[in-house]
Amino acid sequence: MNFLNKNHFFYIVLVLFSTFSFGQKDNKAPNIIFILADDLGYGDVSSLNENSKIKTAHIDKLASQGASFTDAHTSSAVCTPTRYGILTGRYNWRSTLKKGVIQGYSEALIPQDRTTIGKVLQANGYKTAAIGKWHLGWDWANIEAGEDKIDYTKKIKNGPTTLGFDYWFGFCGSLDMAPYVWVENDQPTMVPTKFTSNTGQGMWRNGPTSDDFVHEEILGQITSKSVEYIAENANGDKPFFLYMPLSAPHTPILPTAEFKGKSGLDNPYGDFVLMVDWSVGEIMKALEKQGIADNTIVVFTSDNGCSPQANFKQLATKGHNPSYVYRGTKADIFEGGHRVPFIVRWPSKVKQDKSDQLVCTTDFFASVTDALDIKNGATMAEDSFSFLPALKVKSNATVRESIVHHSINGSFAYRKGDYKAVFCSDSGGWSFPKINTDEAKGLPKFQLYNLKNDIAEKNNLEGSQPQLLELYRKELSLIVKNGRSTIGAKQKNDKPETWPQLNWMRDIK
Repeated sequence: MNFLNKNHFFYIVLVLFSTFSFGQKDNKAPNIIFILADDLGYGDVSSLNENSKIKTAHIDKLASQGASFTDAHTSSAVCTPTRYGILTGRYNWRSTLKKGVIQGYSEALIPQDRTTIGKVLQANGYKTAAIGKWHLGWDWANIEAGEDKIDYTKKIKNGPTTLGFDYWFGFCGSLDMAPYVWVENDQPTMVPTKFTSNTGQGMWRNGPTSDDFVHEEILGQITSKSVEYIAENANGDKPFFLYMPLSAPHTPILPTAEFKGKSGLDNPYGDFVLMVDWSVGEIMKALEKQGIADNTIVVFTSDNGCSPQANFKQLATKGHNPSYVYRGTKADIFEGGHRVPFIVRWPSKVKQDKSDQLVCTTDFFASVTDALDIKNGATMAEDSFSFLPALKVKSNATVRESIVHHSINGSFAYRKGDYKAVFCSDSGGWSFPKINTDEAKGLPKFQLYNLKNDIAEKNNLEGSQPQLLELYRKELSLIVKNGRSTIGAKQKNDKPETWPQLNWMRDIK
Protein backbone atom coordinates (compact mmCIF):
# COMPACT_ATOMS: atom_id res chain seq x y z
CA MET A 1 0.00 0.00 0.00
CA ASN A 2 1.59 3.32 -1.04
CA PHE A 3 1.37 6.58 0.93
CA LEU A 4 -1.63 7.86 -1.03
CA ASN A 5 -3.51 4.62 -0.56
CA LYS A 6 -2.73 4.61 3.17
CA ASN A 7 -4.16 8.11 3.54
CA HIS A 8 -7.19 7.08 1.56
CA PHE A 9 -7.62 4.01 3.76
CA PHE A 10 -7.45 6.01 7.01
CA TYR A 11 -9.89 8.56 5.60
CA ILE A 12 -12.40 5.79 4.89
CA VAL A 13 -11.95 4.43 8.43
CA LEU A 14 -12.54 7.92 9.87
CA VAL A 15 -15.71 8.39 7.82
CA LEU A 16 -17.03 4.99 8.86
CA PHE A 17 -16.31 5.74 12.52
CA SER A 18 -18.09 9.08 12.39
CA THR A 19 -21.03 7.44 10.63
CA PHE A 20 -21.55 4.52 12.96
CA SER A 21 -20.33 5.73 16.35
CA PHE A 22 -23.14 6.29 18.86
CA GLY A 23 -25.37 4.07 16.69
CA GLN A 24 -26.46 7.06 14.60
CA LYS A 25 -26.82 7.47 10.87
CA ASP A 26 -25.98 11.15 11.15
CA ASN A 27 -22.36 12.30 11.15
CA LYS A 28 -22.83 13.69 14.63
CA ALA A 29 -24.82 12.29 17.51
CA PRO A 30 -27.65 14.52 18.75
CA ASN A 31 -27.03 17.17 21.38
CA ILE A 32 -29.16 16.66 24.48
CA ILE A 33 -30.71 19.29 26.75
CA PHE A 34 -32.70 18.39 29.85
CA ILE A 35 -34.60 21.37 31.29
CA LEU A 36 -35.93 20.73 34.80
CA ALA A 37 -38.37 23.28 36.21
CA ASP A 38 -38.63 23.47 39.99
CA ASP A 39 -42.14 23.01 41.52
CA LEU A 40 -44.01 23.62 38.24
CA GLY A 41 -47.48 22.04 38.26
CA TYR A 42 -48.97 19.99 35.42
CA GLY A 43 -51.79 22.51 35.17
CA ASP A 44 -49.40 25.45 34.75
CA VAL A 45 -48.65 24.46 31.14
CA SER A 46 -51.44 25.80 28.94
CA SER A 47 -51.06 23.13 26.25
CA LEU A 48 -51.90 20.51 28.92
CA ASN A 49 -54.63 22.44 30.73
CA GLU A 50 -57.53 23.80 28.72
CA ASN A 51 -58.49 25.94 31.71
CA SER A 52 -55.03 27.36 32.37
CA LYS A 53 -54.96 31.09 32.99
CA ILE A 54 -51.20 31.18 32.41
CA LYS A 55 -50.28 31.15 28.72
CA THR A 56 -46.98 29.35 28.39
CA ALA A 57 -46.35 30.17 24.74
CA HIS A 58 -42.77 28.87 24.50
CA ILE A 59 -43.45 25.59 26.30
CA ASP A 60 -46.56 25.16 24.18
CA LYS A 61 -44.48 25.68 21.04
CA LEU A 62 -42.03 23.05 22.26
CA ALA A 63 -44.97 20.66 22.70
CA SER A 64 -46.30 21.49 19.22
CA GLN A 65 -42.97 20.43 17.76
CA GLY A 66 -42.61 17.23 19.78
CA ALA A 67 -44.41 14.77 22.02
CA SER A 68 -46.19 15.48 25.32
CA PHE A 69 -46.63 12.68 27.83
CA THR A 70 -49.89 13.05 29.75
CA ASP A 71 -49.13 10.28 32.26
CA ALA A 72 -45.60 11.29 33.29
CA HIS A 73 -44.41 11.25 36.90
CA THR A 74 -41.45 12.21 39.01
CA SER A 75 -39.87 9.46 41.10
CA SER A 76 -40.64 11.51 44.21
CA ALA A 77 -43.00 14.31 45.17
CA VAL A 78 -40.08 16.51 46.28
CA CYS A 79 -36.84 17.96 44.90
CA THR A 80 -33.69 16.06 45.90
CA PRO A 81 -35.03 12.52 45.38
CA THR A 82 -36.30 13.25 41.87
CA ARG A 83 -32.94 14.74 40.86
CA TYR A 84 -31.21 11.63 42.13
CA GLY A 85 -33.50 9.49 39.97
CA ILE A 86 -32.99 11.56 36.83
CA LEU A 87 -29.20 11.35 36.96
CA THR A 88 -28.94 7.72 38.11
CA GLY A 89 -31.97 6.06 36.51
CA ARG A 90 -32.67 4.56 39.94
CA TYR A 91 -35.59 5.05 42.31
CA ASN A 92 -34.60 7.61 44.93
CA TRP A 93 -35.66 5.52 47.94
CA ARG A 94 -32.99 2.96 47.06
CA SER A 95 -30.41 5.59 48.07
CA THR A 96 -29.52 6.44 51.67
CA LEU A 97 -32.16 9.20 51.58
CA LYS A 98 -35.36 7.40 52.56
CA LYS A 99 -37.54 10.50 52.99
CA GLY A 100 -37.43 14.29 52.73
CA VAL A 101 -34.74 16.36 51.03
CA ILE A 102 -31.18 17.34 51.83
CA GLN A 103 -30.08 20.89 52.74
CA GLY A 104 -27.58 23.39 51.41
CA TYR A 105 -24.82 22.17 53.69
CA SER A 106 -25.49 18.44 53.20
CA GLU A 107 -22.79 16.08 52.00
CA ALA A 108 -22.94 14.41 48.59
CA LEU A 109 -25.85 11.99 48.16
CA ILE A 110 -24.59 10.22 45.02
CA PRO A 111 -21.49 8.11 45.75
CA GLN A 112 -18.53 8.19 43.40
CA ASP A 113 -19.02 4.59 42.27
CA ARG A 114 -22.59 5.21 41.11
CA THR A 115 -22.94 5.53 37.33
CA THR A 116 -24.78 8.66 36.19
CA ILE A 117 -26.09 9.57 32.75
CA GLY A 118 -23.39 12.25 32.66
CA LYS A 119 -20.65 9.67 33.14
CA VAL A 120 -22.11 7.46 30.42
CA LEU A 121 -22.27 10.32 27.93
CA GLN A 122 -18.75 11.45 28.82
CA ALA A 123 -17.49 7.94 28.07
CA ASN A 124 -19.25 8.02 24.72
CA GLY A 125 -17.78 11.20 23.32
CA TYR A 126 -20.04 13.91 24.77
CA LYS A 127 -19.10 17.20 26.37
CA THR A 128 -21.27 17.56 29.46
CA ALA A 129 -22.44 20.49 31.56
CA ALA A 130 -24.83 21.19 34.42
CA ILE A 131 -26.04 24.73 35.06
CA GLY A 132 -28.46 25.73 37.83
CA LYS A 133 -29.74 24.13 41.04
CA TRP A 134 -27.90 20.98 42.17
CA HIS A 135 -29.62 19.99 45.45
CA LEU A 136 -27.81 16.65 45.62
CA GLY A 137 -25.20 17.68 48.15
CA TRP A 138 -21.45 18.14 47.97
CA ASP A 139 -18.69 18.52 50.52
CA TRP A 140 -17.82 22.09 51.49
CA ALA A 141 -14.25 22.79 52.56
CA ASN A 142 -13.91 22.59 56.36
CA ILE A 143 -17.59 21.67 56.84
CA GLU A 144 -16.57 19.24 59.61
CA ALA A 145 -15.79 22.23 61.84
CA GLY A 146 -19.34 23.56 61.43
CA GLU A 147 -21.49 25.43 58.91
CA ASP A 148 -20.12 28.76 60.10
CA LYS A 149 -16.55 27.56 59.55
CA ILE A 150 -16.77 26.78 55.80
CA ASP A 151 -13.76 28.02 53.86
CA TYR A 152 -15.27 29.52 50.71
CA THR A 153 -11.83 30.24 49.24
CA LYS A 154 -11.28 26.52 48.78
CA LYS A 155 -12.82 24.10 46.31
CA ILE A 156 -15.77 21.84 47.07
CA LYS A 157 -15.42 18.07 46.77
CA ASN A 158 -17.70 15.34 45.39
CA GLY A 159 -19.77 17.79 43.37
CA PRO A 160 -21.11 17.73 39.80
CA THR A 161 -17.66 17.62 38.16
CA THR A 162 -17.00 14.26 39.84
CA LEU A 163 -20.34 12.81 38.73
CA GLY A 164 -20.17 13.17 34.97
CA PHE A 165 -20.10 16.88 34.21
CA ASP A 166 -17.15 18.56 32.52
CA TYR A 167 -18.55 21.96 33.48
CA TRP A 168 -20.67 23.13 36.39
CA PHE A 169 -22.12 26.52 37.28
CA GLY A 170 -24.75 26.80 39.97
CA PHE A 171 -25.60 26.64 43.66
CA CYS A 172 -25.92 23.91 46.26
CA GLY A 173 -29.58 23.57 47.31
CA SER A 174 -32.92 25.21 46.63
CA LEU A 175 -32.97 28.97 46.17
CA ASP A 176 -34.35 29.34 49.70
CA MET A 177 -31.54 27.28 51.29
CA ALA A 178 -28.28 28.82 52.52
CA PRO A 179 -25.48 29.29 51.72
CA TYR A 180 -26.19 31.59 48.78
CA VAL A 181 -22.99 31.22 46.79
CA TRP A 182 -22.30 30.50 43.14
CA VAL A 183 -19.89 27.66 42.46
CA GLU A 184 -18.20 27.39 39.06
CA ASN A 185 -16.75 23.95 38.50
CA ASP A 186 -15.54 23.28 42.07
CA GLN A 187 -14.67 26.84 43.13
CA PRO A 188 -17.01 29.28 44.91
CA THR A 189 -16.97 32.47 42.81
CA MET A 190 -16.98 34.79 45.85
CA VAL A 191 -16.70 34.60 49.61
CA PRO A 192 -20.03 35.56 51.25
CA THR A 193 -19.80 38.89 53.08
CA LYS A 194 -23.36 39.32 54.38
CA PHE A 195 -26.42 37.48 55.68
CA THR A 196 -29.78 37.85 53.91
CA SER A 197 -33.34 36.55 54.28
CA ASN A 198 -36.83 37.31 53.03
CA THR A 199 -40.45 36.50 53.91
CA GLY A 200 -43.79 35.80 52.21
CA GLN A 201 -43.95 34.18 48.77
CA GLY A 202 -40.49 35.60 48.17
CA MET A 203 -39.19 33.76 51.23
CA TRP A 204 -35.66 32.48 51.64
CA ARG A 205 -34.00 31.38 54.88
CA ASN A 206 -31.40 33.54 56.57
CA GLY A 207 -27.87 32.67 55.55
CA PRO A 208 -24.47 33.76 54.22
CA THR A 209 -24.73 35.47 50.84
CA SER A 210 -22.05 36.52 48.39
CA ASP A 211 -22.22 39.89 46.62
CA ASP A 212 -22.64 38.27 43.19
CA PHE A 213 -25.63 36.18 44.33
CA VAL A 214 -28.86 38.17 43.91
CA HIS A 215 -31.96 36.05 44.35
CA GLU A 216 -34.08 38.04 41.89
CA GLU A 217 -31.48 37.52 39.14
CA ILE A 218 -30.75 33.80 39.53
CA LEU A 219 -33.12 32.40 36.89
CA GLY A 220 -31.87 34.95 34.38
CA GLN A 221 -28.25 34.02 35.12
CA ILE A 222 -28.95 30.29 34.74
CA THR A 223 -30.56 31.04 31.39
CA SER A 224 -27.80 33.33 30.10
CA LYS A 225 -25.07 30.87 31.17
CA SER A 226 -26.89 28.07 29.37
CA VAL A 227 -27.28 30.14 26.20
CA GLU A 228 -23.57 30.96 26.40
CA TYR A 229 -22.72 27.27 26.76
CA ILE A 230 -24.83 26.39 23.72
CA ALA A 231 -23.10 29.06 21.63
CA GLU A 232 -19.64 27.86 22.66
CA ASN A 233 -20.32 24.20 21.96
CA ALA A 234 -22.88 24.23 19.14
CA ASN A 235 -20.49 23.48 16.34
CA GLY A 236 -17.64 21.73 18.10
CA ASP A 237 -16.26 18.35 17.21
CA LYS A 238 -18.28 16.70 20.00
CA PRO A 239 -22.02 16.65 20.74
CA PHE A 240 -23.00 18.11 24.11
CA PHE A 241 -25.30 17.23 26.99
CA LEU A 242 -26.65 20.14 29.03
CA TYR A 243 -28.49 19.38 32.27
CA MET A 244 -30.33 22.60 33.15
CA PRO A 245 -32.12 22.43 36.53
CA LEU A 246 -33.95 25.76 36.94
CA SER A 247 -34.50 27.58 40.23
CA ALA A 248 -38.12 28.47 39.49
CA PRO A 249 -41.01 28.66 40.14
CA HIS A 250 -39.87 27.33 43.55
CA THR A 251 -39.68 29.81 46.41
CA PRO A 252 -38.53 32.51 46.63
CA ILE A 253 -41.17 33.50 44.08
CA LEU A 254 -39.46 36.57 42.64
CA PRO A 255 -40.42 37.57 39.10
CA THR A 256 -38.31 40.40 37.75
CA ALA A 257 -39.82 43.80 36.91
CA GLU A 258 -40.32 42.76 33.28
CA PHE A 259 -42.65 39.95 34.35
CA LYS A 260 -44.45 41.44 37.34
CA GLY A 261 -48.20 41.52 36.66
CA LYS A 262 -47.74 39.87 33.26
CA SER A 263 -49.91 36.84 34.07
CA GLY A 264 -52.86 38.96 35.16
CA LEU A 265 -53.47 36.69 38.15
CA ASP A 266 -52.56 39.22 40.85
CA ASN A 267 -50.14 36.60 42.10
CA PRO A 268 -46.36 36.61 41.56
CA TYR A 269 -46.46 32.84 41.06
CA GLY A 270 -48.20 33.21 37.69
CA ASP A 271 -45.63 35.82 36.67
CA PHE A 272 -42.79 33.54 37.77
CA VAL A 273 -44.17 30.68 35.65
CA LEU A 274 -44.02 33.04 32.67
CA MET A 275 -40.35 33.64 33.49
CA VAL A 276 -39.78 29.88 33.31
CA ASP A 277 -41.57 29.90 29.97
CA TRP A 278 -39.30 32.75 28.81
CA SER A 279 -36.24 30.72 29.82
CA VAL A 280 -37.39 27.80 27.65
CA GLY A 281 -37.89 30.24 24.78
CA GLU A 282 -34.36 31.60 25.18
CA ILE A 283 -32.90 28.10 24.95
CA MET A 284 -34.85 27.34 21.79
CA LYS A 285 -33.80 30.67 20.25
CA ALA A 286 -30.18 29.82 21.01
CA LEU A 287 -30.49 26.42 19.32
CA GLU A 288 -32.09 27.95 16.25
CA LYS A 289 -29.53 30.73 16.08
CA GLN A 290 -26.71 28.18 16.11
CA GLY A 291 -28.46 26.02 13.53
CA ILE A 292 -28.61 22.92 15.74
CA ALA A 293 -32.28 22.82 16.77
CA ASP A 294 -33.07 19.87 14.51
CA ASN A 295 -30.24 17.72 15.86
CA THR A 296 -30.87 18.43 19.54
CA ILE A 297 -33.07 16.38 21.86
CA VAL A 298 -34.82 18.76 24.26
CA VAL A 299 -36.65 17.35 27.26
CA PHE A 300 -38.72 19.65 29.49
CA THR A 301 -40.29 18.59 32.76
CA SER A 302 -40.63 19.50 36.46
CA ASP A 303 -39.15 17.89 39.57
CA ASN A 304 -42.55 17.49 41.30
CA GLY A 305 -45.95 19.14 41.51
CA CYS A 306 -46.67 22.74 42.45
CA SER A 307 -45.96 23.91 46.00
CA PRO A 308 -48.75 25.29 48.24
CA GLN A 309 -46.60 28.46 48.40
CA ALA A 310 -48.14 29.35 45.04
CA ASN A 311 -51.34 30.13 47.02
CA PHE A 312 -53.83 27.71 45.44
CA LYS A 313 -56.77 29.41 47.16
CA GLN A 314 -56.01 32.78 45.58
CA LEU A 315 -55.30 31.24 42.17
CA ALA A 316 -58.66 29.44 42.30
CA THR A 317 -60.43 32.82 42.48
CA LYS A 318 -58.90 33.48 39.06
CA GLY A 319 -59.89 30.06 37.73
CA HIS A 320 -56.39 28.58 37.71
CA ASN A 321 -55.36 25.26 39.30
CA PRO A 322 -51.64 24.36 39.09
CA SER A 323 -52.55 20.71 39.77
CA TYR A 324 -55.15 20.69 36.96
CA VAL A 325 -57.73 17.96 37.78
CA TYR A 326 -55.43 16.05 40.09
CA ARG A 327 -55.60 15.78 43.87
CA GLY A 328 -52.89 17.23 46.07
CA THR A 329 -49.73 19.29 45.68
CA LYS A 330 -45.97 18.95 45.93
CA ALA A 331 -44.93 16.49 48.68
CA ASP A 332 -48.10 14.35 48.38
CA ILE A 333 -48.52 10.73 47.33
CA PHE A 334 -51.59 11.88 45.38
CA GLU A 335 -51.31 12.64 41.65
CA GLY A 336 -50.84 16.38 42.14
CA GLY A 337 -47.61 15.64 43.98
CA HIS A 338 -45.83 13.81 41.19
CA ARG A 339 -47.71 14.00 37.87
CA VAL A 340 -45.83 16.58 35.80
CA PRO A 341 -45.52 18.00 32.29
CA PHE A 342 -43.06 15.98 30.21
CA ILE A 343 -42.24 17.12 26.69
CA VAL A 344 -39.71 15.64 24.25
CA ARG A 345 -38.64 17.52 21.12
CA TRP A 346 -36.41 15.77 18.58
CA PRO A 347 -37.44 16.96 15.08
CA SER A 348 -35.37 14.43 13.14
CA LYS A 349 -37.06 11.54 14.97
CA VAL A 350 -40.18 12.58 16.90
CA LYS A 351 -43.44 13.83 15.42
CA GLN A 352 -45.90 16.11 17.20
CA ASP A 353 -48.13 13.95 19.36
CA LYS A 354 -49.59 13.30 22.80
CA SER A 355 -48.89 9.99 24.48
CA ASP A 356 -50.59 8.32 27.44
CA GLN A 357 -47.66 5.95 27.96
CA LEU A 358 -46.71 5.71 31.64
CA VAL A 359 -43.39 7.53 32.13
CA CYS A 360 -41.13 8.26 35.10
CA THR A 361 -38.35 10.84 35.24
CA THR A 362 -35.94 7.96 35.91
CA ASP A 363 -36.62 6.91 32.31
CA PHE A 364 -34.49 9.69 30.85
CA PHE A 365 -31.36 7.57 31.44
CA ALA A 366 -32.49 4.48 29.50
CA SER A 367 -34.11 6.55 26.77
CA VAL A 368 -30.84 8.37 26.07
CA THR A 369 -28.76 5.19 26.05
CA ASP A 370 -31.41 3.54 23.85
CA ALA A 371 -31.26 6.45 21.39
CA LEU A 372 -27.47 6.20 21.21
CA ASP A 373 -27.41 2.39 21.14
CA ILE A 374 -25.45 2.18 24.40
CA LYS A 375 -25.90 -0.90 26.56
CA ASN A 376 -26.65 -0.34 30.26
CA GLY A 377 -24.68 -2.47 32.72
CA ALA A 378 -26.23 -4.59 35.47
CA THR A 379 -25.47 -2.06 38.21
CA MET A 380 -26.83 1.04 36.51
CA ALA A 381 -30.23 2.52 35.62
CA GLU A 382 -32.03 -0.16 37.64
CA ASP A 383 -35.40 1.59 37.40
CA SER A 384 -35.13 3.21 33.97
CA PHE A 385 -37.25 2.20 30.97
CA SER A 386 -36.86 3.69 27.51
CA PHE A 387 -39.79 5.81 26.34
CA LEU A 388 -38.60 5.71 22.70
CA PRO A 389 -41.24 3.11 21.66
CA ALA A 390 -43.95 5.56 22.76
CA LEU A 391 -42.35 8.18 20.51
CA LYS A 392 -42.43 5.72 17.60
CA VAL A 393 -38.65 5.73 17.48
CA LYS A 394 -37.02 2.42 16.57
CA SER A 395 -36.33 0.48 19.76
CA ASN A 396 -36.32 -3.04 21.15
CA ALA A 397 -36.62 -1.81 24.73
CA THR A 398 -39.09 -3.12 27.29
CA VAL A 399 -41.98 -0.71 27.89
CA ARG A 400 -42.77 0.51 31.42
CA GLU A 401 -45.90 -1.19 32.81
CA SER A 402 -45.86 0.02 36.41
CA ILE A 403 -44.39 2.76 38.55
CA VAL A 404 -43.55 3.36 42.21
CA HIS A 405 -44.55 6.70 43.73
CA HIS A 406 -42.92 8.22 46.82
CA SER A 407 -43.92 11.15 49.04
CA ILE A 408 -41.98 13.55 51.24
CA ASN A 409 -42.40 11.42 54.39
CA GLY A 410 -41.33 8.26 52.56
CA SER A 411 -44.78 6.79 51.91
CA PHE A 412 -45.17 4.46 48.93
CA ALA A 413 -47.76 3.98 46.21
CA TYR A 414 -47.79 1.50 43.35
CA ARG A 415 -49.47 2.18 40.01
CA LYS A 416 -50.20 -0.42 37.36
CA GLY A 417 -52.81 -0.11 34.65
CA ASP A 418 -55.86 1.80 35.82
CA TYR A 419 -55.26 1.22 39.53
CA LYS A 420 -53.06 2.88 42.12
CA ALA A 421 -52.49 1.39 45.56
CA VAL A 422 -51.39 3.81 48.29
CA PHE A 423 -49.69 2.27 51.32
CA CYS A 424 -50.58 4.92 53.88
CA SER A 425 -53.81 6.35 55.25
CA ASP A 426 -52.99 10.00 54.57
CA SER A 427 -51.55 12.24 51.84
CA GLY A 428 -47.98 11.39 52.77
CA GLY A 429 -47.34 15.09 52.50
CA TRP A 430 -48.85 18.53 53.00
CA SER A 431 -52.46 18.14 51.78
CA PHE A 432 -55.52 16.91 53.66
CA PRO A 433 -55.43 14.48 55.36
CA LYS A 434 -52.01 15.47 56.61
CA ILE A 435 -49.69 12.97 58.20
CA ASN A 436 -50.01 12.30 61.95
CA THR A 437 -53.36 14.08 62.27
CA ASP A 438 -56.57 12.84 63.91
CA GLU A 439 -58.28 12.88 60.50
CA ALA A 440 -55.67 10.52 59.07
CA LYS A 441 -55.74 8.18 62.06
CA GLY A 442 -59.42 7.51 61.55
CA LEU A 443 -59.01 6.45 57.91
CA PRO A 444 -58.37 3.00 56.42
CA LYS A 445 -54.75 1.84 56.60
CA PHE A 446 -54.35 1.74 52.80
CA GLN A 447 -55.96 3.37 49.76
CA LEU A 448 -56.86 2.04 46.30
CA TYR A 449 -58.06 4.17 43.40
CA ASN A 450 -59.22 3.45 39.86
CA LEU A 451 -57.63 6.40 38.06
CA LYS A 452 -59.52 5.72 34.85
CA ASN A 453 -62.85 6.32 36.56
CA ASP A 454 -61.68 8.47 39.46
CA ILE A 455 -58.75 10.66 38.45
CA ALA A 456 -59.37 12.94 41.44
CA GLU A 457 -58.77 10.01 43.84
CA LYS A 458 -61.98 10.52 45.79
CA ASN A 459 -63.34 6.96 46.04
CA ASN A 460 -61.15 4.62 48.10
CA LEU A 461 -61.75 1.03 46.90
CA GLU A 462 -59.51 -0.71 49.43
CA GLY A 463 -62.49 -2.31 51.20
CA SER A 464 -64.14 -3.61 48.03
CA GLN A 465 -61.06 -4.95 46.21
CA PRO A 466 -58.77 -6.45 48.86
CA GLN A 467 -57.35 -9.07 46.46
CA LEU A 468 -56.10 -6.43 44.03
CA LEU A 469 -54.62 -4.41 46.88
CA GLU A 470 -52.80 -7.51 48.13
CA LEU A 471 -51.52 -8.33 44.62
CA TYR A 472 -50.12 -4.82 44.26
CA ARG A 473 -48.57 -5.04 47.72
CA LYS A 474 -46.73 -8.23 46.73
CA GLU A 475 -45.57 -6.82 43.37
CA LEU A 476 -44.23 -3.65 44.99
CA SER A 477 -42.53 -5.71 47.70
CA LEU A 478 -40.63 -7.66 45.04
CA ILE A 479 -39.55 -4.45 43.32
CA VAL A 480 -38.19 -3.18 46.62
CA LYS A 481 -36.46 -6.45 47.53
CA ASN A 482 -34.97 -7.09 44.10
CA GLY A 483 -33.16 -3.76 44.07
CA ARG A 484 -34.47 -3.04 40.59
CA SER A 485 -37.69 -2.89 38.56
CA THR A 486 -36.02 -3.61 35.21
CA ILE A 487 -34.96 -7.07 34.02
CA GLY A 488 -31.55 -8.07 35.32
CA ALA A 489 -29.51 -9.41 38.19
CA LYS A 490 -30.80 -8.68 41.69
CA GLN A 491 -29.24 -5.58 43.27
CA LYS A 492 -29.04 -4.19 46.80
CA ASN A 493 -30.69 -1.04 48.09
CA ASP A 494 -28.41 1.36 49.94
CA LYS A 495 -28.34 0.98 53.73
CA PRO A 496 -30.42 0.73 55.70
CA GLU A 497 -32.18 -1.89 53.56
CA THR A 498 -35.20 -1.79 55.84
CA TRP A 499 -36.78 1.39 57.14
CA PRO A 500 -40.06 2.32 58.90
CA GLN A 501 -41.91 3.30 55.73
CA LEU A 502 -41.73 -0.35 54.62
CA ASN A 503 -43.92 -1.66 57.44
CA TRP A 504 -46.62 -2.51 54.87
CA MET A 505 -44.22 -5.19 53.51
CA ARG A 506 -44.46 -7.37 56.61
CA ASP A 507 -45.47 -11.02 56.10
CA ILE A 508 -44.28 -10.94 52.49
CA LYS A 509 -41.93 -13.85 51.77
